[in-house]
Order: sequence, then C-alpha cells, then structure tokens
Amino acid sequence: MKASVHKIEPYRAEGIVYHADTCLPLIDAVSRDKLKFKALARYTYPGDRLTDDTLGLNSIGYWNAMEPQDWGLNWHRNEGIEIHFLESGSMPYAQESTKTHLLPNHLTITRPWEAHKVGDPKIGMGKFYWVIIDLGVRRPHQEWVWPDWIMMTKNDLDRLTKILRQDDQWLWQSNARIRECFHKIGRAVDSDLQGSSASKIRLLVNELLILLLELIDSREVVLNEALTDSSRSVKLFLGELDKNLSENWTIERMAESAGVGLTRFTYHCRQLTNTTPMRYLAMKRIEQAKNILNKNPELSVAEVAYSCGFATSQYFSTVFKRQEKCTPLEYKTSV
Repeated sequence: MKASVHKIEPYRAEGIVYHADTCLPLIDAVSRDKLKFKALARYTYPGDRLTDDTLGLNSIGYWNAMEPQDWGLNWHRNEGIEIHFLESGSMPYAQESTKTHLLPNHLTITRPWEAHKVGDPKIGMGKFYWVIIDLGVRRPHQEWVWPDWIMMTKNDLDRLTKILRQDDQWLWQSNARIRECFHKIGRAVDSDLQGSSASKIRLLVNELLILLLELIDSREVVLNEALTDSSRSVKLFLGELDKNLSENWTIERMAESAGVGLTRFTYHCRQLTNTTPMRYLAMKRIEQAKNILNKNPELSVAEVAYSCGFATSQYFSTVFKRQEKCTPLEYKTSV
C-alpha cells in the first residue's frame, strides 16, 4: 500500500512551532515495497487520515519487515507520548543516551521531549506497532491533558500520568494481554475505512492504557518529582541550543521555547550555567565560531559571524575578543 502523506499545519503552543516527524525513510521504503505498512494518522505522519472522532491520537499502526531493510529512522521527537511494541524480530533502538536491541514483547515509552531513533542505522526485521497520543505538552514541567475520550477513572488516569512523568524508565517487558491488545489494534487499523474503526480504536487505546498501568503496578517504580520541575525543561532547551545557534534568539524567545516564564527561565539558566541567558548564548556561539574557523579557514570573518547568529561582523569581533582575548582574524591566522 502507499503511505499517504498530507501537509498539515504544525502544532503551535506558547509561541513555539513544533513540526511533526514526516518519517520520510519509512515512506520511501514503503514505496519500494520493502515492507508492509498500515497506519492511521494526522498531521505529517504517514498513513490514512484519522477522523475527528479520535482527536488527540496522532498516529496508530504497524509495519511488518519480513526481509532485511536498508533504512532507519534517525534521531527525532514525537508530538505526544509514543508507545512502541515489537511483536517479533529484533530491532536496534536508542532513546536519549541509551542504545539497545528491542526483542519480542519489548515495549517502549517515549515522552515528547525524549529523542529516540529506530535502527543503527538499519531497522532490521520485525513487526513493530506504535500509538502516539498528543497530550498538549512539549516540555517535562507542563501539565498533561489527555483526550476527552479516555475513559479511565480520574484516580487511575492521575496515577498513570504521575508515574509516566516522574519515572523515566522507558523499556518494559510486556505480557500476553498487551500483545493481544496490539494484535486487535492492528486488525482495527487494517479494517478502517474513513473512520469506520474509530470506536474500536478508542476502546483499544483505553484498554492499552489500563494494561500499561497494570504492568507498571506489577513492578517497583521509584518516582522522582525533579523530573517534572521547570528547571529540567530549561536544561533540555540549553542542551538543544547548539543545534540552533543561528536563530535570531532574544531572551523572550528562549524562555518561550523552553516553555517557561521569563523570570523562571533566567533564574534556572543562572543556576545551571552560572551566567545570564544571553551571555551563555554568546559563549556557545563563539565556541561554534572557533570550530568553524578551525575547519574552514577559507571563510571570511563576516561569513562565520552570520553562520553563528551574529547580526554584524563588528559585534561578533567585539564579543570574540572579549571572550578569547584576540580578534577572530588573529585567531584565524594562528590556527
């Protein structure tokens, strides 16, 4: 089958724009008949379109790779909490700083802020299911809002939410009931025609969450409130800053991207870096500039300045000299 893809407006919240993962390597593999793929999705996720009857569900489906694959999904984040389940086969998988090989009946949980990848670099062979539920959050400290069709009691849903927020375990050994639930999810996705399986899918997602809570309750879980503190959101933002140094950052935009208020952002930044947000940004930009000058000595000072996010080469030179005690040109000629 073809992996239907629609260009949908990205999610926007608190002044931040979040683009859905497009899964382009998967789409390419499906177009080449490398594997069976079936999914229901919204936004830029591939698959047949989900209807408004399941708002909050971003993607649900599976792939079945029965021959060696030549592709993988590189590091990415999802627009919601994602539950993966590997029914059969073996699959390289990494989340945050940990690499593993998923084995049959392994289940993983990824929160929206957790980077993960499937394949190293190839996915291997196996039957792989997923469910992605949008909770309206992108940072650890933000309050989760489940879709209104989730039918768990308030106490159970609050308990599940608290555990998923305050326990960072992401790899679980599932059981026969979870396995059967994913089988039923696969059948419901297979039979759907323009939302005809919406009721079944809603019931099955509820069943999966109940089974997930039971699985977690059967193990010893250690909760850590610090995982939901706003300082963690700021720390995550600062850790991502290296990839976005050329952005036109202001302190207000930095706070928005971290998902916290300006005062709280400034406080946490000082606690984590021992300096102000803008000073920290300038330091990171100068470090990047030094790397560029080392690897690309043919570039002009102005080209390096603009590539690192400085508005003018003059300001770049001023900041560079203040930090490195020499001008960019002097540094360039010394390497």
